[in-house]
Amino acid sequence: MSGRRPFWWAGQALGAVLVGPQTCAAHDVVRTRHVALRLRRGIGSGRLKETWGRLVHISRWSRPCSCLLSMRKMLAAVSRVLAGAAQKPASRVLVASRNFANDATFEIKKCDLHRLEEGPPVTTVLTREDGLKYYRMMQTVRRMELKADQLYKQKIIRGFCHLCDGQEACCVGLEAGINPTDHLITAYRAHGFTFTRGLSVREILAELTGRRGGCAKGKGGSMHMYAKNFYGGNGIVGAQVPLGAGIALACKYNGKDEVCLTLYGDGAANQGQIFEAYNMAALWKLPCIFICENNRYGMGTSVERAAASTDYYKRGDFIPGLRVDGMDILCVREATRFAAAYCRSGKGPILMELQTYRYHGHSMSDPGVSYRTREEIQEVRSKSDPIMLLKDRMVNSNLASVEELKEIDVEVRKEIEDAAQFATADPEPPLEELGYHIYSSDPPFEVRGANQWIKFKSVS
Repeated sequence: MSGRRPFWWAGQALGAVLVGPQTCAAHDVVRTRHVALRLRRGIGSGRLKETWGRLVHISRWSRPCSCLLSMRKMLAAVSRVLAGAAQKPASRVLVASRNFANDATFEIKKCDLHRLEEGPPVTTVLTREDGLKYYRMMQTVRRMELKADQLYKQKIIRGFCHLCDGQEACCVGLEAGINPTDHLITAYRAHGFTFTRGLSVREILAELTGRRGGCAKGKGGSMHMYAKNFYGGNGIVGAQVPLGAGIALACKYNGKDEVCLTLYGDGAANQGQIFEAYNMAALWKLPCIFICENNRYGMGTSVERAAASTDYYKRGDFIPGLRVDGMDILCVREATRFAAAYCRSGKGPILMELQTYRYHGHSMSDPGVSYRTREEIQEVRSKSDPIMLLKDRMVNSNLASVEELKEIDVEVRKEIEDAAQFATADPEPPLEELGYHIYSSDPPFEVRGANQWIKFKSVS
């Protein structure tokens, strides 16, 4: 009779199966222990090929026995399963074999409420699949922004550039709480949202370097990136908020069960047009989530010096609001789900304040340490970093291992490096394409530039 038994190493199943007749129990035990010991030493030392060769040598030249004949068949079967293991580090074998939890329940910070009887839940469930996805996305945004910083200092990226490292829980958490068919518009700190809305790192970095492969064909740069149901990237402070209310109006007018996330910073929160948008949205009960990303500094001015009231979630007055821990991705996700459900129910707009922090200065021309101390930045990094918080939760709850997350880090770094090479090697758009994509027209027509005697073709 043939037996099928999982092969174990270091207390974990390797996924291999020993196949062959069991004619001698004594030899069966000896051979299994012998193979396990040899494999453990071989994999641990990185000499798997050498170890496997010795085992095969033993099975060939030892005194003939029905057990040894069975062992030869077993070695052939296991060798096929472990053929790729010699090319992978031992950590990959361990990660693949470890039994992780499928999900875990976490307590999250209670949101401060305005004109709401109930708020988002204070506990939430995180699945292993979602946790790994969130970790990879936040790590990608972080590394992408650091690479943009490097390219800017090398003068490969020019012009305005506003980085969002430190605020990764906002863009990833907001996306996790809505549907792909929902809409989002933000200000000029837009790289993270551009990525979470579905564009690749290659398209984003190529847009930053002004190349043809960029998401706006190299003509938009840092502040003007667009994707499906993502309306940028807007350079005028606060001007995107009335536009977001207009998108929400379109959702309601067309009878679609969709919402619009309209983002602005604490520095823009004092703009008059924002309060006008509040009024219109409340009057018409638009499905608009107004979101203030409060990173504590508007350019170089702290919120305490710029606003008589720093309770931004109460600024809507007649619009309900909630204040959210913007450094905790789970807190942001649950608050977004709550706000989206509120808007979809026909109750009108709602206001969210995300308390977050940016590690870089306001823009690349701002060193970021003239109006705050380095110690303050380091304290936030050590206590409230969004990637670190998610990593600790996942590891401590057996949703992932440190080795597995390190592998993701390596993969993300490679993706960023490949994207940076593309963004520096891709050609710039030629001059004759200057008039492209200004208008949607068929057939194209002539567009006059600053010099009235120079004309370009309009091509959609």
